[in-house]
Amino acid sequence: MAKTKKIKDRERLVKLAPVTEAPVRRHVFVCNGKSCMAVGAAEVKTEFEQILAEKEIRFGKTSKGRNPEGPVVLTDCGSVGFCSVGPAVLVYPEGVWYAQVQAEDVRDIVEHHLEKSEVVERLALIKEFGTN
Repeated sequence: MAKTKKIKDRERLVKLAPVTEAPVRRHVFVCNGKSCMAVGAAEVKTEFEQILAEKEIRFGKTSKGRNPEGPVVLTDCGSVGFCSVGPAVLVYPEGVWYAQVQAEDVRDIVEHHLEKSEVVERLALIKEFGTN
């Protein structure tokens, strides 16, 4: 395995990874495990992409239609362990795990949780770092 060369120059590091200084407040993970994909996870992710773009709150490069000042990072992830009640969506830093999310639920998660810090109770499986 090749040895990774450490980047010591902070300016260069930020240029290569601008998220290090971005005003990100929330990180949304959409499970793309096999079981979640079978029940609509791709559509859920697409809906997140569309709504976050519409509201201009998804962090990323302008060249990709994102906002370099956006407060939300959207990421695919592998199985999170409860795909039997998927599609699963996790929102951090709060540690809220949403289950059985469908594309039509995404606007509620964006408008209530991401914009107003209100957990969408009807979808929340685990919230506040593992409490029910």
